[in-house]
Amino acid sequence: MFRSMPVGEMQMSTRLMMLALGVVACALGTAAVADDYAQWRGPRRDGVSLEKNIAASWPAGGPKLLWQIKDAGFGYGSVSVAGERVVSIGSTGKTDEYVQARSLKDGKLLWQTRIGKVGNPDQQPNYPGARTTPTVVGTSVYALGSDGDLACLDTVSGKVVWQKNLQRDFGGKLGIWAYSESPLIDGDKVIVTPGGADATVVALDRKTGAVIWKCAVPGADVAGYASAMLMESGGSKQVVQYMGKGLVGIDASTGKFLWRFDKTFDTRFQMHAFTPIIDGNQVYTGSASAQGLARIGAAGADAVYVDKRLPGSIGGAVKVGGYVYGASQTGLMCVEFASGKVMWEDRSVGPSQVCAVDGKLIVHGENGDVALVAAISGAYKELGRFTPAGAPDRGQAKAWAYPVVSGGKLFIRDLGVVSVYAIK
Repeated sequence: MFRSMPVGEMQMSTRLMMLALGVVACALGTAAVADDYAQWRGPRRDGVSLEKNIAASWPAGGPKLLWQIKDAGFGYGSVSVAGERVVSIGSTGKTDEYVQARSLKDGKLLWQTRIGKVGNPDQQPNYPGARTTPTVVGTSVYALGSDGDLACLDTVSGKVVWQKNLQRDFGGKLGIWAYSESPLIDGDKVIVTPGGADATVVALDRKTGAVIWKCAVPGADVAGYASAMLMESGGSKQVVQYMGKGLVGIDASTGKFLWRFDKTFDTRFQMHAFTPIIDGNQVYTGSASAQGLARIGAAGADAVYVDKRLPGSIGGAVKVGGYVYGASQTGLMCVEFASGKVMWEDRSVGPSQVCAVDGKLIVHGENGDVALVAAISGAYKELGRFTPAGAPDRGQAKAWAYPVVSGGKLFIRDLGVVSVYAIK
């Protein structure tokens, strides 16, 4: 286990502090409130914020900047907001990965804890670094590092409660771009994806780290780069996850393997980083090669449609009403969920990450620009756009962090820079 460092000690190590944060995720001290965003892609992990009364448009320079920190450490992950703290993962160069907590009010650093090292630091293409979002439940933070270091930390102090390594403890098998999923909480279980033959997906007791079940997915799949979702199908709860060789369904109570859907499988790179969109017994999913809709039944998964043109960008898309909004490799798209019909496409923002709030889309381009777009199917309608001040020199790196809306604030992370704006 690794130790946590109080603020006083961290002030003696400024260089570490400035490189330590990676993925902002707001952590609490008690229970989450209604507008918290305490895990990957929000309260329901679907990229849709529950907030209302968001500003209808933005001025030319963008919304008001409340605070900004530039010592977030290197990372591609997103933020989770809960209570009065901001918790995140970041890396120092190609070596250490840390979890940090900051004050929601002003970004003040509260604690940081090293959880492990950077996974596969010599990846090609070269995108090493922290890439996940911690999950916060009550007084616990669950964080997964890119080398497979899974830690449960105390929200208030940052002390390690328990820790596992997915490769060492479960024989995990990671892909070329290392571990990229954000932990899924299901009641008393924390669910993660080591990959490999014997424990491809595992459920652990979230209080102790003890194994509840292991699922050996046929084919000894490597872990994909997506984050798991829960769905109800046929009267049972299932874990839906994108592995190296396709989308799979697993019984959430027992860990029994149920089905596989490989119609959107990326045969070239096994680049599966799309968080599934769940609607009843239907799952919209995608990869770098193809996207589509699967219908889950007693006999397994069948394709409703598959199309290489549809949104399938890193991280996922959002469903608002009967439409999916997300990015392809060229730009933002609106697609009818039921049929896959493309309603409109706009390339001005380019490849991007999207969240939905109050009938609008907040779009974070890979180039760092941020746009406000109406979530309507008739045509692309932009309501504002700005380039955040203080953006980092990202070189080959991309601004892959998803925007987050919580408490009337917009959180934008770009590698080591986190900016917070007032948007009500």
